[in-house]
Amino acid sequence: MRQRRSTIIALPFFFLLISSSHCFGQDLKIDDKPSQDTSIVYKDGFYEGKSQSHYTGEPYWGSAKITIKNGSLAGIDFMIRDSALHETFDGNYEKHFQGIPEYIQQSRNDWNGVQTYPKKLSEVKYIDKVDAMSGATWSCNIFKASVKEALKNAKE
Repeated sequence: MRQRRSTIIALPFFFLLISSSHCFGQDLKIDDKPSQDTSIVYKDGFYEGKSQSHYTGEPYWGSAKITIKNGSLAGIDFMIRDSALHETFDGNYEKHFQGIPEYIQQSRNDWNGVQTYPKKLSEVKYIDKVDAMSGATWSCNIFKASVKEALKNAKE
């Protein structure tokens, strides 16, 4: 009980930290934007990437599962897992922040990002064209880093 309580107490500090972070393209850029004379071709298949982005001191891991068909992105699933609490970050995760409206809102913003970023990548096809949504930079950073890991093995 004491360890769970300290974890729950520490979580608000995590959200305070992430609320000031940014989704910098230089840190997370994938070399998959075609230049004028070349483009990267991907091997068909199913690939998974896991990453914490630059949040290595936190217990959160992103997992991107991508499907490549005909050399192009055909599907993507993304989630963030809290390895300390052994649960998936989802729309109910805000329960850990009862009575702290700022953290509840941060949790909601990042949950919106978790749901939105895969759809955006499916539309734009290039990870560097997926922009962070206001208030959801933490989920953006983890999403981009996870996709980058998945695409490493898909390059021909």
